[in-house]
Amino acid sequence: MQNVRLLAEAFDPAAELATFTAAHPNAGGIVSFLGQVRAEGDVEALELRHYGPMTLPGMQALAAEAARRWALDGLLIVHRHGAMGPGDPIVLVAAASRHRRDAFAAADFAMDHLKSESWFWKREKTAAGWHWIEPRAEDHSDKARWG
Repeated sequence: MQNVRLLAEAFDPAAELATFTAAHPNAGGIVSFLGQVRAEGDVEALELRHYGPMTLPGMQALAAEAARRWALDGLLIVHRHGAMGPGDPIVLVAAASRHRRDAFAAADFAMDHLKSESWFWKREKTAAGWHWIEPRAEDHSDKARWG
């Protein structure tokens, strides 16, 4: 039911979503979110680092919590780490359920937690060099609404 992966290499979001959709033919709704490196300003690269012993287990616990809260047929979380360029996919979350509201809520819940948990450290490269990116206050308040 849950497919949670942490990847160092690029992934194809369309292929991932097609495979996930095919695996859940009885779902009444499939909701997905794709996060990608912004191609704005002078961003040349984005790098995500993580702490191995915590990252994948934390992502798996997050998926289990989403499955506990909502009636899901399946949940997909694919997250990159390492260096990426503008337009590259970073994260794909998809939730399948009999009813759309459960799928929307589960995907939203997963993304709110992925954006504000401390498993990943982000830094961005511009012409001025590398600088670290901290979670925004709204990322923390988005997560807090889930209790």
